[in-house]
Amino acid sequence: MSRIEASPDDDVRAAGDVSAPGSQAPPGAPAAPADLVGRLRAGLPAEAVLTDPDVARSYAHDMASFCSSGTPAVVVLPRTVEQVQHVMRTATELRVPVVPQGARTGLSGAANASDGSIVLSLTKMDRILEINPVDRVAVVEPGVVNAALSRAVGEHGLSYPPDPSSWETCTIGGNIGTASGGLCCVKYGVTAEYVLGLDVVLADGRLMTTGRRTAKGVAGYDLTRLFVGSEGSLGVVVRAVLGLRPRPPEQLVLAAEFPSAATACDAVCRIMAGGHVPSLLELMDRTTVKAVNDLARMGLPETTEALLLAAFDTPDPAADLAAVGALCEAAGATQVVPADDAAESELLLQARRMSLTALEAVKGTTMIDDVCVPRSRLGELLEGVERIADRHRLTIGVCAHAGDGNTHPTVCFDAQDPDESRRARESFDEIMALGLELGGTITGEHGVGVLKKEWLAREIGPVGIEMQRQIKQVFDPLGILNPGKLF
Repeated sequence: MSRIEASPDDDVRAAGDVSAPGSQAPPGAPAAPADLVGRLRAGLPAEAVLTDPDVARSYAHDMASFCSSGTPAVVVLPRTVEQVQHVMRTATELRVPVVPQGARTGLSGAANASDGSIVLSLTKMDRILEINPVDRVAVVEPGVVNAALSRAVGEHGLSYPPDPSSWETCTIGGNIGTASGGLCCVKYGVTAEYVLGLDVVLADGRLMTTGRRTAKGVAGYDLTRLFVGSEGSLGVVVRAVLGLRPRPPEQLVLAAEFPSAATACDAVCRIMAGGHVPSLLELMDRTTVKAVNDLARMGLPETTEALLLAAFDTPDPAADLAAVGALCEAAGATQVVPADDAAESELLLQARRMSLTALEAVKGTTMIDDVCVPRSRLGELLEGVERIADRHRLTIGVCAHAGDGNTHPTVCFDAQDPDESRRARESFDEIMALGLELGGTITGEHGVGVLKKEWLAREIGPVGIEMQRQIKQVFDPLGILNPGKLF
């Protein structure tokens, strides 16, 4: 399912060029920044190479808390595949680490720079190269913003379902790197299910094409899936073939108020066991509801202990909402309110989308966890998070993609208070441990990055870590691609 192609200028490379397939660069210390910058500028436009220290520092990290980052030597903003290849050849020759970046909306530190690195920002590679309604595929560059793609394919009566909460700013390349999810995962799945093929620049500058654009294909190992979620540690994605779906009807949303998180989670179990396929099934606990009201005066019911939002984009969404509303009432809902139209539905979804921003406003800083558990154990997780919050004397709000068990316990704290910061980190770790105890995973959609390296080892074990390191060695023998991430 893959092929490696020589780059257009392979025939003019000098003999012994270390970027040639199979060659090895001589050992030596990393090049001085001046030498590095000069080499980069030899194959890049002047405006694509940023060396101002203040500008470079602005690219040093993503949105995660408690993640170390270094100072990059240079920031590069290529616009073509050939320019990315030049960067990687230069990095290989000079033994300089490269940190691929998208919009830096990530929450795990996966895009954080290391000292002396090349930050390879792909945001300028932002073209939608093709939209094919017959094959139902789009071919895009990595810097295309998720929402821009969604709107573009919508003009053809199609949809690109993955919709992370940051969809107005996050890029497709970043979504692929972290295997992003979103609000619609319960029905439509995550990013990995829509990436059919990739063009990837390898560590030595070679260009490899993986996957397919056909409806089916099982030729060889599925290297495309290997790159999805690899956080830029195996190669640099420069093009992606993405699967599309017919645009669904407008969805209608129902809001159900519950007297406890346990009863709300019971309703989730009843809905899924009943064979219903909502386009969205989201949960907000009382802390989150209050935070959203405090920030935006949304008028959400602050008497609730948990608010469940269910949506359907079926031909008859009102009937589906009525059936789900009855299940919510059977589980103990105190109030069930179906939206009358798309505008009212969007207002409810807007409240959910602003949850993380609202929780950040509570104390100024947040640590956003990303624990995913089996749906049947969702209630146990929420109850456990509440106990952890009480024990550490912290505000922890939970919003969740309840339909697939993916929760975002969000620890609110004052970063200027050392003791509170310590308690925040301890509570974060306890939530991850709880998730593993309940048969879950440490990350459903945000990735490992720097933040969860220790926990990845706990989840997959020593043999799993060994195998992943060996895979990394095959693709990146010098260890220059996004070092210090994952493991």
